[in-house]
Amino acid sequence: MVRVALIGQGYVATIFAWGLSKIKAGKLEPYGVPLGNLDLGVSISDLEIVGSIDVDEEKVGKSLYEVAKMYGLEPEPELRDIYVSPGLALKSTPSFLKVKSLDSGRSLGDAYAKFEEWLDDVKPDVVIDVTSTVNSEPILSWEEAEEKALKRILPHSQVYAYLLLRRGNLAHVNLQPAYVAGSPGFVKRAEQSRSLVLGDDGATGATPLTIDLAEHLKERNRKILSIAQFNIGGNTDFLALMDPDRNDAKEKTKSSFLKDILGYDPPHYIRPTGYLEPLGDKKFVSMHMQWVSFGGFIDELVVNMRINDSPALAGYIVDLARLGFLALKKGLYGTLPEVNRFYMKRPGPMGARHVSKIRAYYDLVAFAEELKKK
Repeated sequence: MVRVALIGQGYVATIFAWGLSKIKAGKLEPYGVPLGNLDLGVSISDLEIVGSIDVDEEKVGKSLYEVAKMYGLEPEPELRDIYVSPGLALKSTPSFLKVKSLDSGRSLGDAYAKFEEWLDDVKPDVVIDVTSTVNSEPILSWEEAEEKALKRILPHSQVYAYLLLRRGNLAHVNLQPAYVAGSPGFVKRAEQSRSLVLGDDGATGATPLTIDLAEHLKERNRKILSIAQFNIGGNTDFLALMDPDRNDAKEKTKSSFLKDILGYDPPHYIRPTGYLEPLGDKKFVSMHMQWVSFGGFIDELVVNMRINDSPALAGYIVDLARLGFLALKKGLYGTLPEVNRFYMKRPGPMGARHVSKIRAYYDLVAFAEELKKK
């Protein structure tokens, strides 16, 4: 059994829990799980959710069965036994939430101790961070992480990474833009504590397509003149991204591939641009690219899409939980660029170069097959 704990019981984590229970019950096929048909030596049915935390007052204390019902899903009975515990709000939780958290009415040290008690109780093999987007800077050393965590300087995702790596012997997957796998201090500590950090920021919608289109044009020696890519959604993540600081964090990860893929940085606008509640989780994406072809002729591409945002990321969690667990069992610690390059917008470790997602997929499959043989 692979013991999986969830940090942030929003729609992504709920879709993951709901979909996993349906796959295990034989009621869904693993579509949207990139390695769903590959034998990793760890099956999807081996995944078991053992704990969940959130700071939303409407979810804390409820079972995952009840939370799934809140989102209009029809869950399997096994989700009745998993309850949402309070997490850490700190200063980086979106202001529109009514908060019930470990650090409400407690000292920071006591709040951290309560979180560690929760870890002792659920004993996770893999922890998945799918909390709200926060802005951050890379953590260069473990001493820096300790100092800033105790001074309330770090955003919640980096605090969770600090507390998890202080414990050690687990795989931590960061699916939002905070620097975790991209922080040398966290990666080194993961190596020392027999742990893994995978991240940062899951790449599911327009970003992988933009990366592969850029690779396609580079291979044909076409000069890209500009790229415009934006998306508008109606879920709480898009609402949180109306904060300029959070939006800047997302923009950095969404456009970080350009120079690595192309060798230059063309004029571009690649970022979330708005919140429109009626769109719900099915975000609207539009992309425009123009480039110079033979003879100086200029061509253009326009793409419009509607993408179910949360299910796309939830399918990745199925793979990442299995890969993280398997890699730990095989004695791999620190981070895994072979995994990060395919699943993430800004793959760790710091300085890891982007490759097209097509190339990253075949590298990932080769890595997974070798990992299984170890």
